[in-house]
Amino acid sequence: MFCEVLKSVLVVIALAYFFYRSIWAVLPLSVVGVMFLGMEREKKLEQCKEELNMQFRECILSVVTSIKAGYAVENAFLESRNDMKLLYGEESMIYEELEYIRRGLVVNITLEELLADLGKRSGNEDIEQFAQVFSIAKRGGGNLPEIIQSTVDLIGQRMDARQEIRTILSGRKMEQSIMKLMPFAILFYIGFSYPGYFDDLYHNWKGAIIMTVCLIVYLAAYVIGDKVLKRISREMG
Repeated sequence: MFCEVLKSVLVVIALAYFFYRSIWAVLPLSVVGVMFLGMEREKKLEQCKEELNMQFRECILSVVTSIKAGYAVENAFLESRNDMKLLYGEESMIYEELEYIRRGLVVNITLEELLADLGKRSGNEDIEQFAQVFSIAKRGGGNLPEIIQSTVDLIGQRMDARQEIRTILSGRKMEQSIMKLMPFAILFYIGFSYPGYFDDLYHNWKGAIIMTVCLIVYLAAYVIGDKVLKRISREMG
């Protein structure tokens, strides 16, 4: 959280310097900082979802192994906490969720309800679907290890597909990052090489209007570029 706020503050300061050369510009540009913070939080949320998905997959594999060894399914989930602790540590998301499941089982909340709640809270489609399949299989008395394993395989295939998409798009994202920084690099280079070159654009109303238009164009390109990449990622996924 602190890093995201710090990045937002630095972005606002950089915009105030490059576009207006005025500390007072920080106040109106704080709106941009809030928007940037929201975008960073959204990216962080997506990363957390993907991380939880990966950890959940390993958890379910551990559960399958325990069930095949003769554990009841509830005990298999409890036993998987030890494996997750070794793999990811007590501070990991999956360990905290398994601890939440343990406390829920203690007060007689069914495992199906707890898994459905995990899927809903995480907003993770794979976990939600697993919870639904698990609930149907448990009520229907099917072969749980086989059903769970097939579901895990499906989750793994989706994760592999998403990883391939990220690999394909990584080059485009790098290019986009370079293009985002390029205007500032050019301004810095020219300003450093030719002191006073941009003086007419600062501290007067005509220059302020021109730089505001440039800022709006830059921010629009920034947002549109991110949306285009997200849309491509969703369509390919």
